[in-house]
Amino acid sequence: MSLIETALDLLSNAFLLIGLFFVFLGMLGLVRLPDVYNRLHTTTKIGTLGAFGVMLSLLLKVGFSPIGVKAITVGLFLLLTAPIAAHMISRAAHRHGVGLCEESVIDEYGKVYTRDRKEQE
Repeated sequence: MSLIETALDLLSNAFLLIGLFFVFLGMLGLVRLPDVYNRLHTTTKIGTLGAFGVMLSLLLKVGFSPIGVKAITVGLFLLLTAPIAAHMISRAAHRHGVGLCEESVIDEYGKVYTRDRKEQE
């Protein structure tokens, strides 16, 4: 093995461990956090970062082969679509009356939604 291959292998393993750590934190947040909004936040932000880390690790491991290109394409797709999907899910949950946890201090979207509803009437 050359020095470059060894460095790429170590970097790939580092990205894999970092990605798996973030995926683990996302799943821990899914179990531990109190309401749908907090759970969406952690699974979207941390889970997307973790999945992208794993996909980047795969790209570094196999190079720009068809598998590597597919991996980075999936990673970029997740980075672009997961936050939008989480926003739409949380908006739908809020509109259907899913409440915030008792520890929540402020509901900025509730003010906007109430104002929009009054304007429609």
